[in-house]
Amino acid sequence: MEFISRHPDQTRRLGTRLGLMLQVGDLVCLEGELGSGKTTLVQGIASGWGSPDLVTSPTFVLVNVYRHPQGRRFFHVDAYRLANPGEAEDLDIIGMLEQGAVVVEWADRIRSILPAQNLWVKMRWVDEDQRDMLFRAYGDRYLSLLAELRHQIYGVS
Repeated sequence: MEFISRHPDQTRRLGTRLGLMLQVGDLVCLEGELGSGKTTLVQGIASGWGSPDLVTSPTFVLVNVYRHPQGRRFFHVDAYRLANPGEAEDLDIIGMLEQGAVVVEWADRIRSILPAQNLWVKMRWVDEDQRDMLFRAYGDRYLSLLAELRHQIYGVS
């Protein structure tokens, strides 16, 4: 599914819709250059998931954990500073998935250690006010998640 955002608020709203649908064990992988809107999308996802916390990029800490009033967790991973996929193994993304939903920015840098079933979002900066997002679903859970997201946005299945 392709989605073109013409404003950061539109990107956040899309993220909010996605965040409302996430469950423990869900993995969303974000790919895109600097400025493509990855963190903006995550802000919306975290809000929809139910976190009251301020969302910032975890570039220097690698992982931010956001809380939910009911005790659930939302993990925001940034693989930008990792030299190779082996360094990501130490983060224990599988363990994170057992505790909550996980979103990985710069997921293409560590693709080889990520579970094959996921929702992959390739983001692209088009111009100052426009971002292009291409969503791909891998696995039955993510096919249904993407179908529901498509229905919510476009009104079609």
